[in-house]
Parts: sequence; C-alpha cells; structure tokens
Amino acid sequence: MATSHHPDLDSAQQRQQMIRAVVASAVGTTIEWYDFFLYGVAAALVFPQKFFPQSDPFVGTLLSFSTYFVGFIARPVGAVIFGHFGDRIGRKASLVATLLLMGVATMGIGFIPDYETIGIWGAVLLTFGRVLQGIGVGGEWGGSVLLAGEWTDPKRRGFTTSWAQFGAPAGMVLANGALAAMTVLTPPDQFLTWGWRVPFIASFVLLFIGFYIRIGILETPVFAKLKAAGRVEKAPVIEVLRHNWREVILTALLRTGQQTPFYIFTTYVLTYATQALGMSQTLVLNFVMLAALISMGTIPLFGHLSDRIGRRKVTAIGCVIMAVWPFVYFALLDSRMVVLALIAIVLSLPIHDLQYGPQAALISESFPGSRRYSGASIGYQLASITAGGPAPLIALWLYRTYGTSMAVAVYVSIAALVSLVSVALLKDRSGQLDAH
Repeated sequence: MATSHHPDLDSAQQRQQMIRAVVASAVGTTIEWYDFFLYGVAAALVFPQKFFPQSDPFVGTLLSFSTYFVGFIARPVGAVIFGHFGDRIGRKASLVATLLLMGVATMGIGFIPDYETIGIWGAVLLTFGRVLQGIGVGGEWGGSVLLAGEWTDPKRRGFTTSWAQFGAPAGMVLANGALAAMTVLTPPDQFLTWGWRVPFIASFVLLFIGFYIRIGILETPVFAKLKAAGRVEKAPVIEVLRHNWREVILTALLRTGQQTPFYIFTTYVLTYATQALGMSQTLVLNFVMLAALISMGTIPLFGHLSDRIGRRKVTAIGCVIMAVWPFVYFALLDSRMVVLALIAIVLSLPIHDLQYGPQAALISESFPGSRRYSGASIGYQLASITAGGPAPLIALWLYRTYGTSMAVAVYVSIAALVSLVSVALLKDRSGQLDAH
C-alpha cells in the first residue's frame, strides 16, 4: 500500500504536519485564485471601458477577454517551470515562489495607468501582468495538490486534495466580494477611475498570510524519500513527456468538460446576463458569489465521495449531467426571470463540482512521485489553452454568430462528452501516490 509517512516524524508530528499541509493548500490556492479571478471579473466589467475605450462594446469586451486569455496561455509555461523545480528541489520551495510571483503581479496590475493616461501601453502592461499571473497559477496548483496529497492517508486522498480545489470558489468569493464591495462604496464614475484598483493592490495582505502559513510546512514525505534514495529526476519535464505522455494528454482532455463550463458559468455569464439580458451587474455578481459559497461545500463533499466509490465513477457521473445541464441553464437565464436566473447560476457550480472535487486526486495519482509535480501540472494546465482560456471568447463568438444561447449550450455539452471519453481511458490508480 502507498504510504505518506515522513521518515523523521512520529505519528503525532505527522498528523500535525498533515493538517498544516491541508490548511496551507486551501489557503494558498484561495489567495492565488483570488488574484486570478479578480482579473476575470475586471475583464468583464471594467477593462473594456478603461483600456479599450475606442472600440465598440463587443470588440472592447473581446479585446479585454483576449488579455484574459493570455493568462491561460501562460499557465502551462508556469507548469513547466515550477514543475521542474518542484520535482528537482522540492514542493515547498516552488509553492513559496509561485505565491510571491502571483502577489507581485496582481499588485502591479492595480497600479497600471489606463488608456487616457498612456494609451495602448496600458493594455500592453495589463497583458504583461496577466502573463505573470498565469505563470504563477500554472505552478501553484500542482504543488498545492501534492502538499496535501503526499502528506495524507491514501484512503482519504480524494477529500484532502479537494481542499486545493476549494481555493477556486473561495478565491472567487473574495474577488467578486471585493469588487462588489467597491461598487457599493464608490459611485460608478469613481469605481471605474480608482475603485476597481483597490482589490488588486490589497492582495498584498493575502500574500503575507499565505507566505506565513507555507513557510512553516516541512517537505512532503514522498519527496523526502525520493531525495534520501537519490531518485530525484534531473530533467523531470522531459522524463514525464517521454514516459507519461498518454497521461498528460488524457488529464488535459479530462478537464475539458469541467473547465469549459466553469468559465462560462463564472466569467461569460457576467457579460451575457448584463449585456444580452439586461440584468443588474450587482445582482449577477451576487448570484455567482452565492454559487461559489455553495461550491466551497460541494467540492470537499464530492472529493470525499470519490474516496468511497471511486474517482472515475464520480467524475463520469458529473460528465453525463454536464452534457445536459447547459441547455437547462441557458433556458432558465433566457426567461429573464430573477428567480429562475438565481436557480440556474446557483446550481451551476455544484453540478460542475462532481468533476472538480475528485479531479486533484485523479490527476496526481496518474503520475509517479519523481515526476509528479511536472506531469500533474502540465496535464492540468494544458486545458487552460484548449478549454478554460478560450471558453468566454468562443461563447461570445457563438452568441454573436448564431444569436442564441443554445449554441453556447451545445458547445459546453460537447466539452462534457470529451471528458467522459477521457475518464473512460484514464486508469484508476486510487491510493497510489507513493514515491515510485
């Protein structure tokens, strides 16, 4: 059986480190996703006016989402860079580095002058900041998952690694909440002038909290054993692409049916509901926040369920439901009735979590310990280019071209079927997160 016991600790110390690792994983990813989602909300609501004011609303939104997409392109780059160091020098060092990079980039975005001040250079600097954010997030996820997963009991690994996933809705609640608070506290003109910048600059507070928590965690038992045995890979990225290319491809495709709807439900909906349906910006933000709050409970719930009945089974159920749900989702939204829109938005993320909750364990267990940071990170983040990143852009184009939300629903449904095939092809290695 796989073991996660540290060679230098007794049982009590082991348990203490395990709890700290899970907390650090959840808090760290929450901070990273706060930074990443803050940009996403601002891309939908602020950046078209501030950085692309010469364009009509559709083109401005498209350009804004394009800078948003750049962050997704950068995520596999971060996976390669920090995957290499995470497998070479340890999980902890990479995690601290990604946190610092993300925090500095987000604060920097808060200080970028807009179009009226420096013209197109504002958009250039915005894009550069987004690239740094993408690199940071690209390296963050794998390390957080391994920090929790490599410290914990194999029988509870679906549950413990789901706390790294928990950081996504938690970060979204913080990001949406921060911007929503500023829309309430500042008049519309002041919000567009300086109010939107405050949540970006304030991220330094979260940065210090995350740094303090992570700096006190020991290296994981798996990496400690690999290092002691002299089995650390010299070129883990090359080795994982040579020996585990199939798993890299399948884990990337596995995320299609989860990541595509996630960014439709959390980013595109902000544009669609306000511009196409005429709904209140604050109302839609509040609905998405409520969905994220519920998701903070359903992610660990489905992670735990995957420990009981299997990762692949829970994920497959989620794929089947997601193939149908988008049609219901947009039908409810298009009714323009507030109650039905609330139901659609609030249920969307918990349904998505059937795939997302078990995902961290399912993907990380697909790779051997010596190249796990690289393999899990690259597979996970490649989907950012093929699924999550282009999702709002494709949705915008589909609605613009066909004039109906059902075109977007078909797109999301096809993405779910891609994941269903992938989960059928990916082997179940539940509990096999040892050093081999």
